[in-house]
Amino acid sequence: MLKNPVITDLAAKYGKTPAQVVLRWHLDGRSALPKSVTPSRIAQNIDVFDFTLESGELTAIDALDTGLRGGPDPELLNTRTFPQTIDNS
Repeated sequence: MLKNPVITDLAAKYGKTPAQVVLRWHLDGRSALPKSVTPSRIAQNIDVFDFTLESGELTAIDALDTGLRGGPDPELLNTRTFPQTIDNS
């Protein structure tokens, strides 16, 4: 998604990163749950309130939906398929 020409062209137009365009799209009537532990990315996540995507741009991004998941199926994630130790100390 972040390399799609619709997204990269909008990023260039607004002087933002592709991730910021997608985050702004989420904020314009969709749900957004951004997260990061990287200070520069946290700053980028906050720096999306100085531009607004136009109606046609929102529609163009909406049209990118293929109906396919972009990540793993949450039903298949468990300690056997995704073995990772989390330190809660």
